[in-house]
Amino acid sequence: MSVIAKTDASGGTEIHPEVLAFGSSLTHDARLFREDVLGSLAHVTMLGETGIVPAEHARVLAGALRTLYRERPALPPEEDIHMAIEAWLGETVPASAGYLHTGRSRNDQVALALRLHVREACIQMERALAGLVTAIVERARAEADVPMPAYTHRQRAQPVTVGFWLLAHATAFSRDLEAFAHARAAADVCPLGSCAIAGSTLPLDRARTQRLLGFGRMSENALDAVSDRDFALDFIYAAARFGIHASRFATDVVDFSTGEFGFLKLGDGIASGSSMMPQKRNPDVFELVRGKSGLSVGHLVSLLVTMKGLPGGYNRDQQEDRTPLFGAEDTALACARILALALPELTVNPERTRAALAEDATQATDLAEGLVKRGVPFRQAYRAVGALVRKASDAKTPLAKVSLDFARAVDARFDAELLALLSLDGAAARKGTPGSTGKEAIAAQLDTLTRRVGAHLDALGQQKTLDDLAAHLSEPS
Repeated sequence: MSVIAKTDASGGTEIHPEVLAFGSSLTHDARLFREDVLGSLAHVTMLGETGIVPAEHARVLAGALRTLYRERPALPPEEDIHMAIEAWLGETVPASAGYLHTGRSRNDQVALALRLHVREACIQMERALAGLVTAIVERARAEADVPMPAYTHRQRAQPVTVGFWLLAHATAFSRDLEAFAHARAAADVCPLGSCAIAGSTLPLDRARTQRLLGFGRMSENALDAVSDRDFALDFIYAAARFGIHASRFATDVVDFSTGEFGFLKLGDGIASGSSMMPQKRNPDVFELVRGKSGLSVGHLVSLLVTMKGLPGGYNRDQQEDRTPLFGAEDTALACARILALALPELTVNPERTRAALAEDATQATDLAEGLVKRGVPFRQAYRAVGALVRKASDAKTPLAKVSLDFARAVDARFDAELLALLSLDGAAARKGTPGSTGKEAIAAQLDTLTRRVGAHLDALGQQKTLDDLAAHLSEPS
């Protein structure tokens, strides 16, 4: 391992091979190949246009970089992808290669590649999440009227519908969509031209490289620009938060597909068998999603701990940002895609969901609110209904089936009109507040999520991807 930046560039050749190997990040940051080549191509284009580098050398370098991007040949074994690309240029266009690093440090070069990568990763995650939210919304629309119990403390609480349950998860995932959009905006800052820490005496046209790379802004302070990994933290935080939401959805599916619940049946395409028990249909997909959410949280903690003790300026510790960043990216994207794939394989059993409501007292709150509408203070209504629930439980009678005489023996204010509120028919639809299980509220939630995803995809269509940049930079300007 020659390592230009550690030997040739500094005039020394005596670094221990073990030290060089210990410091190598090539295995990880080889994923930054496209980003580094495109950043170098924009940089050398600017150098040629400004006359900082002779036009002919800039042209030769740009041509070599385009070939490198297109053909991706084997690279020399340098310590990182950035030096490997420079070393390849040294072998390919030796008379011009030395000009490439003019007005640039690996500090701003790395920051640039990472920002390009995070911006691209956000686009991929946003598209995946938009697809997931859309799939859940369409499923919720189809099952908006299928009754099921909602749970607090994992106890049956109130009647809702399968559509309402699905919309709760879709709403959380739509916030993740916004979180990745925030991370993308945070990454949309061009640091190139910050150099090592203080900028350059050369007349670099930073605005030109910013435009060539499709960034919305340029960094404001060179010292901050090479120190900053907030954009990476924002991305990993968004991934961790999505992991938590995905875990919540997965846990519901795992529970609801058990024999004890029986609300959901797993399709053959996603059900895993047991190595020993022939009858088993295990929800491995959802258990793995739940397990991988822990990895996402760990990636966030890892980078937070790495960054929390560093002084200003670039420090080599920051090389360790790649493992949590790429890990969070891979995990989140895989989970989003597998959930969208698995969703159509879930079949609802409406008989079981309705039976779970019928055998419990989930309409108790509606009965208490019925008393409130007649002027009874809520705490009095609460106690009256609570007494009725206890008496029905002792009698092993579902609350919806108590007789009028049975109820009036508890409290004379109960009558037939009030007891009709215990019926499960239309129970969820009777809710009238925004965000509730009512028909108008459900329709509004479906419409809101559909419009939100559509608007997001429209805005995302204006964002330049790496492929867009490659096409833009593929020919001499």
